[in-house]
Amino acid sequence: MRRVVVTGMQGVTALGNDWPTIRAALAEGRTGVRHMAEWERFAGIHTRLAAPVADFSFDDRYPRKKTRTMGPVARMAVFATEKALADAGLLDDPILTSGRTGIAFGSSFGSPAPVLAFAELMMHGTSKSLNATSYIQMMSHTAAVNISLFFGVTGRIITTSSACTSGSQAIGYAAEAIRFGKADVMIAGGAEELDITESAVFDTLYATSTMNDSPERSPRPFDKDRDGLVIGEGATTLILEERERALARGATVYAEIVGFGTNSDGAHVTQPQAETMEVALRLALEDAGLAPEDIGFVNAHGTATEWGDIAESQATQRVFGERIPIHSLKSYFGHSLGACGALEAWLGIEMMREGWFCHTANLDAVDPRCANLDYLRDRGRRIEIAYLMSNNFAFGGINTSLIFGRAEG
Repeated sequence: MRRVVVTGMQGVTALGNDWPTIRAALAEGRTGVRHMAEWERFAGIHTRLAAPVADFSFDDRYPRKKTRTMGPVARMAVFATEKALADAGLLDDPILTSGRTGIAFGSSFGSPAPVLAFAELMMHGTSKSLNATSYIQMMSHTAAVNISLFFGVTGRIITTSSACTSGSQAIGYAAEAIRFGKADVMIAGGAEELDITESAVFDTLYATSTMNDSPERSPRPFDKDRDGLVIGEGATTLILEERERALARGATVYAEIVGFGTNSDGAHVTQPQAETMEVALRLALEDAGLAPEDIGFVNAHGTATEWGDIAESQATQRVFGERIPIHSLKSYFGHSLGACGALEAWLGIEMMREGWFCHTANLDAVDPRCANLDYLRDRGRRIEIAYLMSNNFAFGGINTSLIFGRAEG
């Protein structure tokens, strides 16, 4: 079985686009959530909170011929991929166009705006807003396709559109492609652009936070006073590589992907099941050949929804007991849906490398219905670990668990 390592990482987030900038915000407990004054016009939607990307512009970066098939979600994905490839030293490498580089990339949806052109056609019988790129921008696999077009990647493409597990499933499937010899390099990750329709999905389920006058206090994963999630956006790309190839070319190895587990609840579309969540975690451990006590930290999905927090904490405790330290990065970035699994993997690896993990923002008092775990509160903590687990759980009862090993040497 071939081993898989991470040799490049980069993202676009609500707290910046590089680790030093993001790390400073996390250490201060500063989040990317803000009040969206521009959403006041949407009657019937209760939340006015979101975590939009910060300091990111695609203007004049690339020629129009390269970008006309891209909506915002694809632009962020391509930008993150360009930076990650540069980080890996592969931006202009012939491996990209050799057929031995593939892509596994996901998002919940493409860009919502072009949908209006099709709605106009259906409702009013006119296609004046419809053009040749409308569908390309809105399709759920737009990020993966545009990455392929932009960099000339000719290997296999795995398009994951599984809501909140899109990014983590992409990383897991990319690792499997390399393990089984189907590729030598994989571009893996997830992206999502912010749109009122995404918040509306959760708002209709009464699952969004309405702490509209105090954005810095929400979301509140695992807290007894949480009132729902906050939608975010962004993109993250990890460059995965067969270990011997990476070492032979002198690449920086950030981490090794040692375990991946994924399954489905098979029970309910929106009510998570602790029992099958637990199975996903154990599948990842089995894949890695590790025991629960080998895992030093758990990066939780932690959306700040009632049943999600409770079920996830119960599943985590059943596997690891009460000793495991745990946090939720969604307290800082909101729930970036298709991007969150990749974003949390990137930042989890950075924290594992540094031996420092941030606390969960706004976690003042743990909900007594959540299982007893070592929740990081108030401040970050120095923790030296060998293995990190990062978990995500999505609508439809889709569960994923990734295990990263600390780089050797």
